[in-house]
Amino acid sequence: MILHLQIPFPSRHTRNTLKNHVSPLPTVTGDSGLKFRQKLLFLQSLKVNTTKALQLNPNLRAAPLSTLHSITQCLSSMGLGLSAIGRILDMYPQLLTADPYSDIYPIFDFLLHTVQLPFPEIQKSITRCPRILVSDPETQLKPTFDFLTELGFVGTNKLTSQTTLLLVSSVESTLMPKIDYLVGLGIEYEEVRNMVLRSPGLLTFSVENNYKPKAEYFLNEMNGDLEEIKRFPQYFSFSLDRKIKPRHRLLMEHGVFMSLSAMLKVSDGEFNVRLLEKRLRMAQQEGRL
Repeated sequence: MILHLQIPFPSRHTRNTLKNHVSPLPTVTGDSGLKFRQKLLFLQSLKVNTTKALQLNPNLRAAPLSTLHSITQCLSSMGLGLSAIGRILDMYPQLLTADPYSDIYPIFDFLLHTVQLPFPEIQKSITRCPRILVSDPETQLKPTFDFLTELGFVGTNKLTSQTTLLLVSSVESTLMPKIDYLVGLGIEYEEVRNMVLRSPGLLTFSVENNYKPKAEYFLNEMNGDLEEIKRFPQYFSFSLDRKIKPRHRLLMEHGVFMSLSAMLKVSDGEFNVRLLEKRLRMAQQEGRL
C-alpha cells in the first residue's frame, strides 16, 4: 500500500511532555527488571491498567520502552492528547506493541485520503471510536466505506468524525440486518435509505434490543402509522421504558394526541406544559371553561 501521508511531527511542547513522563526514571543498561519497571511506570503515567495490558498483550513484556514511546508519539501526531491516548491504549492494549508505520499510519492515511476527513477531524473520529485503530483498512474499513458510499453517504451526507464509527461495522452481519428489518416493516428501500441518511444513528441500533420492541409498541400499542416513522426516524433513539411509554400513556390517559416529534423531542418540563395547554384547549372547546 502506497501512503501519501503528510504527518505533522509532534510539537516541541508535546515532545517535552512525553519526555517528562520517563525522564525521572533511571536508565540501567542490562537490568531487565528495572527496564520492565520503567515500562510499567510509563503506562501508569498514562493511566493504563498494566495488569490488564499484560494479560491481553503478552508481547508487551518483552517490548522495549521505545516501542511505547513510538506508539504514543504516533497518536500524538494526529492531535490526540495524553489523556485520550491513555484511554485508547487502556481499551486496546494490543496497540502498545503495534508498529506505527505498518499498523497505524495506514489507518490515518485511509481516513485522510479515502474518507477525506479534514486533518483536525481525525482526532475527533478516533476519540469517538478508538476501535478504528484496530480495524484493518483493506478487509474492514474499505468494504464498509464502499457500502456506505453506495448507500448515499456522499456529498453533503459524506462521513464525518461523528459518523466514521460506522466504518467498524460489518456490512453483512451488522448494517444490512438493520436495513432489512426496516424494509420488512413495510418501508420501501429508498425510504429506508433516506431515513438512514437523515439519522445515521439508525445503523448503530440493535435489531433485537431496539428496533423490534419499539416498532411493536408503536404499531400495536400506539396504533401508529409507518408514515410517521418515516418522517421522524429519531423515534428509535429514545428510551422505550423511560420516555416513549410514559409519555404515550399520559397522552392516552388525558385523551390528547401529539405527533412523535412533539411527544419526544422536548424535555419533561416542556412536555408537561404542552400537555396542559392541549388539555385546556380541549376543555375550552367543550365549553367547560
